Amino acid sequence: MPYNENTIQRIREILQQKGVGFYEKAMFGGICFMVDDKMLCACKIEKSTGEDRLMCRLGPEAADAALKNDEVTPMEFNGKSMKGYVYVEASAFTTTKQLNHWLQLCLDYNPFAKASKR
Repeated sequence: MPYNENTIQRIREILQQKGVGFYEKAMFGGICFMVDDKMLCACKIEKSTGEDRLMCRLGPEAADAALKNDEVTPMEFNGKSMKGYVYVEASAFTTTKQLNHWLQLCLDYNPFAKASKR
């Protein structure tokens, strides 16, 4: 599974510093971070470009606002747009402050997100 181990470690460190209970799961061709048994975000290398990307679950309103950023694109899965999910290009999370921003947006939505059926 192609993913950037450095980005994965940076996410781990931020979540640990925030005291967030999480676990990791292989999903979407990368590593997904789960909080309260709900998908928070995922990290993967985009096959077509070889670039690191962060998939963020922000909820519909925050995702719409995030899409105003040139480094953010809607998430599509099997040709279908996933409402409330976005892809963030690596250039938008190069610093800890930037990555923390995206993770906080995900954490803010997490209590309202629905868990997947098992």
